[in-house]
Amino acid sequence: MTNSMSDTAVPASRWTEATDPMCLPAGVQAALLADALWTRYAVMGDSIAEGIGDPSPGYATAPWADRVAGALRATHPDLAYLNTGRMGATSGQVVETQLSAVLEFAPDLVHITCGSNDLWSGRPDLRRTAGNLESLFASARATGATVTTLTLADAFVGDDMLALRDGVMAVNDLVRTLAADYDAVLLDLWEHPLRLRPELLSADRIHFTMTGHAVLATEMVRALHARMSRAVGPLREQ
Repeated sequence: MTNSMSDTAVPASRWTEATDPMCLPAGVQAALLADALWTRYAVMGDSIAEGIGDPSPGYATAPWADRVAGALRATHPDLAYLNTGRMGATSGQVVETQLSAVLEFAPDLVHITCGSNDLWSGRPDLRRTAGNLESLFASARATGATVTTLTLADAFVGDDMLALRDGVMAVNDLVRTLAADYDAVLLDLWEHPLRLRPELLSADRIHFTMTGHAVLATEMVRALHARMSRAVGPLREQ
């Protein structure tokens, strides 16, 4: 279950989870991952990794990573799942307080999301952020695990958040580069149509509601399926 940020109501969605055109039913998601070989799934990072967000009427109150773990468990009921994500964590804090636990867990599928909290510093140091992110990606990839990551969506509301937009774009560029360098599965949300939904953001105007988490889970399952298809493609051609 996720930690709700506020009791303040968010705008109602025009859909429910069952009718949302951006969501796939749990059974379809499970089918897309039916051939998955991953049995140890770890997630590390900030509040996105942790799964912070307000409830949405008509949607299950379940963070995106928990949903992905559920889709994987449909094939591997004994899937081991570790989520060390913490709200407010900077990239440096993820390196210092989460990375060792994730490596000790010995995952074969690792998700990394952090870097945006570094921007709240009075003088953000993107070089330091880049170094921290590279440490995370390099360490995770060195285990042989499949690595996944995402970029933040362009869903900024309010002057305070708009002031961070350029910084988030820069962090997104770092993530895209590292995803390419370390062959990570990249879910690029910057221009995803989800960002235009009025019910997307929680009362804090920062975190996704469960509407967003449901869509994010669907997109991650699709991205993992695409990676699986790429992996088996050459075998099918022989």
